[in-house]
Amino acid sequence: MSPFFLEAVAADNYVAFTFFIGTMAMMAASVFFFLELNNTDKAWRTSVLVSGLITFIAAVHYYYMRGYNLENDGASPTFFRYVDWLLTVPLMCVEFYLITKKSGGTTGLLWKLIFASVVMLVTGYFGETIYRDQSVLWGVISGAAYFYIVYLVWFGEVAKLATASSPAVAKANKTLGWFVLVGWAIYPLGYIVGTPGGLFGVTADALGIGGLNMDIIYNIGDAVNKIGFGLVIYALSRSESK
Repeated sequence: MSPFFLEAVAADNYVAFTFFIGTMAMMAASVFFFLELNNTDKAWRTSVLVSGLITFIAAVHYYYMRGYNLENDGASPTFFRYVDWLLTVPLMCVEFYLITKKSGGTTGLLWKLIFASVVMLVTGYFGETIYRDQSVLWGVISGAAYFYIVYLVWFGEVAKLATASSPAVAKANKTLGWFVLVGWAIYPLGYIVGTPGGLFGVTADALGIGGLNMDIIYNIGDAVNKIGFGLVIYALSRSESK
């Protein structure tokens, strides 16, 4: 596989362009988070480190996904993408545990979040690649796991622990909750576009978005959500260190 920066890319190849931008943006975010570790209070250093790991893992995968896309005539690197998500999304859930740990967050809560995220991703992968003729069923299971995470963050244990903590933690949790509720909603949209059965009976044609490219949707969603998550955690570490 040729290095992605040596590949000639057509001016109208927006998919490859978003892969490139995603790679560079998340690598830049990783460098920022890692360099700021020494300036971060010890109590929040792990949270900022996890933020850097999330964007670094994504940047590495985006490097290979762009190469795969270019060398296979625009084919979607679905397998690489789900490997990336299986590593980074549970780490994003770990952030909720880390910010609520002082107010009573337990490893039980941590494993609930991780388990739900893995179920959401594995069943999504099944519906999008292996059992496409049963994409509606797998999409429903994936969606249920997603809404369980939403519930925990907005109304369940995470929300209650964040409220019981400092105002800064409560505010950060609410912001992260919006990322989960609105930002992560980009992924079900990609699932609807990328599968014949759509999600919860909603298809791309029914929404009038059949012509959208799901890789562009996913690439934009990844950059916004992963970097945004990290910046919220970074801002929280600064406000709590004052």
